[in-house]
Amino acid sequence: MASVPCLVSLSLCLLVLSHACSAQHGWTRVRGEQRRGEGYSLDECQFSRLSAREPDRRLTSEAGVTDVWDENDDQFRCAGAAALRHTIEERGLLLPAYTNAPKLVYVDQGQGYHGAAIPGCAETFQSQEESQQQQDPRQGFRDQHQKIRKVREGDVIALPAGVADWFYNDAQTPLVLVQIMDTSNPANQLDNNFRGFQRGESQSQSRRGGSGGQEQRSGNIFQGFDEQFLAEAFNVDTDLARRMKNENDNRGVIVRVEDRLQFLTPEFSEEERSEYQRGRPANGVEETFCSARLKQNINDPSRADVYNPRAGRITSVNSHNLPILRSLRLSAQKGHLYQNAIMAPHWNINAHSICYFTRGTGRVQIVDENGRSVFDGEVREGQILTAPHNFAVVKRAGGEGLEWVAFKTNDQAKISQLAGRVSSMRAFPEEVIANSFQVSREEARRLKFNRDEVTLFSPGSRSQYRA
Repeated sequence: MASVPCLVSLSLCLLVLSHACSAQHGWTRVRGEQRRGEGYSLDECQFSRLSAREPDRRLTSEAGVTDVWDENDDQFRCAGAAALRHTIEERGLLLPAYTNAPKLVYVDQGQGYHGAAIPGCAETFQSQEESQQQQDPRQGFRDQHQKIRKVREGDVIALPAGVADWFYNDAQTPLVLVQIMDTSNPANQLDNNFRGFQRGESQSQSRRGGSGGQEQRSGNIFQGFDEQFLAEAFNVDTDLARRMKNENDNRGVIVRVEDRLQFLTPEFSEEERSEYQRGRPANGVEETFCSARLKQNINDPSRADVYNPRAGRITSVNSHNLPILRSLRLSAQKGHLYQNAIMAPHWNINAHSICYFTRGTGRVQIVDENGRSVFDGEVREGQILTAPHNFAVVKRAGGEGLEWVAFKTNDQAKISQLAGRVSSMRAFPEEVIANSFQVSREEARRLKFNRDEVTLFSPGSRSQYRA
C-alpha cells in the first residue's frame, strides 16, 4: 500500500488547521454540548491505540442470541455510544423494550416486522370487527394497534429515546439486527450508560466490570410494582397482574411464538409492493410526528449517492431523506468497496463514525492530530471500529471486497477528503503544496491532479495489499 503513507501524511499538515479546536474540545464538545464524553477527562479520551472489536459477551434467549460490545471500551465510552447485535430465529419475537437514548437499527440479514409505540399516537390499525363494533356493540371485539412496518435487509430504522419497540421474524432465515445507541445524546437525561427498560436486557449488572462483570439478566419493569397497583392501573384482577410480572420467566429477551404472530397489516397491491421494493421516496415533509417515516433502505444500488463502476458505491441516510433523524441528530452510511478499491483518505468534520463491517475483509488506517497511527490493521465481518471526530481515515478492500455501515453522531455528517477530485488538495494552489511538502512544482501538480475520482478510488498500479 505504497501510496497510502504519502496520502495520510498530507493529513498531518491539513489537520493542523483543526488541531487547536480538537485540543480544546476533544470528545466532549462534538455537537456544541457538554454531553459527549461527559464524566471523563480529556486525557482519558485521547487514544494511543484503537482496535477493531468483536462482541465481548453473548446472551442466549429462547429464540435467538444477543451479542454485546463492552461500552466501557474507550472507543464506545468516549464516542458516547453502545452497541448490540440481535440474531432472531424463525418465529422469534424480540420483546418490547425502550431505551434511555435514541438508536439506529440496521437490518444486516433477513426480513421481518417491526412495531413502535409512539407516545400519544392513535391505534390506526383496526380490524373490521372493531370498526363494526363501533356501530353495533353486539359484534365481537378483535384488536387495534399502531402501525406495523415490514423490514428487510439494508433497512435503517430510527427510534427516539423512550419509544418502546419490538421485532418479529416471520421468515425461515435468521433476522440479524445491529443497534447503536447514542447514550450521550441530549435526549438522555441519565448518565452515559445504556439502559434498556421493560423486557429489555439490563446491562447495569456489568457496567463496572466490563466483560468480566456480574452475570447479565433480563429485566421486566412490572416486577418492581406492587400487584395491587398493577391490577388497579390496568383494571384487571390481581392474578393477571401477578402473571404480568413474569418473575420466573427465563426465556430471555427473544422468545418463540408458538403459532405465527397475528397482527393487523394491510395487503399490498402490486403497485404498492413494487413501491415498497424500490423504497418509498421522501418528499421532505412529514405530516405529523405520528406518521413520520422511521426507516430507509440503504442497500439498493439504485439509491447510491456515490458510484464508481471500478471501485464501489456509498449510500447515505440523513435528515434530508429521513427527516426524523433531525431530532435524533444521527445518520448512517453504507459503504461497498470492490476488490482492492480504496475509500479516499478523509476526516469526519462534525461526527464520530462507528463502523460495523458487514461483509468481506480489508485494511484500515486511522491517524490522530499528532500524526500518530492509532489503528493500522485488518478488519472483517462482525467487527466494530470507531473513527473519532477529525481523525484521518483510509480504507482499502481485500480480495473479497469490503462492506460496512457507519453510524454517525450527526444528522448531517460531513467528511473532508484528502485526495481526489473534491479534496482539500485540489483547493490549494500548487505553490502551497510544493512548499508544504518541500517538493517541486511538477511533483505538487501530480499530488493535486493524479487522482481524478471522487470518494471511491479504483485500484492503482501501486496496489500491493491483499486481504
